[in-house]
Amino acid sequence: MKDIRTLNLDQIKDYFGTIGEKPFRAKQVYDWLWSKNMHSFDEMTNLSKELRENLTRDFFINPISVDLLQKSTDGTIKNGVKLHDGLMVESVLIPTESRSTACVSSQVGCSLNCEFCATAKLKRMRNLEVAEIVDQVALIDRQSKEYFDRPLTNIVFMGMGEPMMNYKNVVEAIHKITKPEGLGMSPRRITVSTSGIPKMIKMLADEEIKVKLALSLHSAIEHKRNDIMPFSEKFPLTDIMDSLQYWYQKTGSPITFEYCVWKGINDGDEDIKALIRYCRQVPSKVNLIQYNPIGEGKFDHRSVAAEEKYVRELEKAGITIMVRKSRGGDIDAACGQLANKSAE
Repeated sequence: MKDIRTLNLDQIKDYFGTIGEKPFRAKQVYDWLWSKNMHSFDEMTNLSKELRENLTRDFFINPISVDLLQKSTDGTIKNGVKLHDGLMVESVLIPTESRSTACVSSQVGCSLNCEFCATAKLKRMRNLEVAEIVDQVALIDRQSKEYFDRPLTNIVFMGMGEPMMNYKNVVEAIHKITKPEGLGMSPRRITVSTSGIPKMIKMLADEEIKVKLALSLHSAIEHKRNDIMPFSEKFPLTDIMDSLQYWYQKTGSPITFEYCVWKGINDGDEDIKALIRYCRQVPSKVNLIQYNPIGEGKFDHRSVAAEEKYVRELEKAGITIMVRKSRGGDIDAACGQLANKSAE
């Protein structure tokens, strides 16, 4: 037996040919699987009983399930998601007055070692499968309709894991999420956040799938960024900028730099000047992100004065900057906090 969601439409058609069924039945099944996000053959009501029995005999479907749902005082919902092999990831629904955003995971654990991130403390167990990524989106869409009476509006690949290290599955999941025969969401509403792997950024640009790109930067001074994100020693800021310029050339889509300011680490005048110089090399904006503690003392909240100076100096330089309010901190659902604490 095989998970039917690992087959493409042509492979499902081939299967139906072997059991004497007409090819159009494959499109019906594909629609149930990817557009309706159905997890049971028995619920595919436009198929004959005999066909459903054949599908049940020859295939299985491995859906995700919510092991624990937590609600924040600000309305944020965190899902402890159990996978078919018992491993856990977390995904988050972030509501505002005008939108509902799904923060989805791409790996169990993480391949990288960013010092400020709780997920990085977890061993990377495996990459998520295409269907596991799509299931998170479909789940949060249902939750948004149930709790906030509106469909999902935005998706960010900012959950557990580095999306570029699960490149093939993330790209295929985006296709399933955006194509009319899938969930039919706009790719312009999807942001892929990466810690900066130049080769993969260029590959994503070549896909021409019209998503947005965010880079987790946190310092435009090489040695400081390497201290904050040790893996980045392999990927110099000059190489990353080259890939970002390629991205903009291919897509016409500006880059968002995600940036936390920490006391005594990157809150000085030289840090601001370096960021301004970096931003000026490619059309971009800066999201100033509130740091969310993960229980270690190395990183301390920025001062209000440091934040205000960043905003003032970047605006003076003509660079768009947004101060992003943290959501879901009381349930460890904020940026950098996803670490399967709900599963403990």
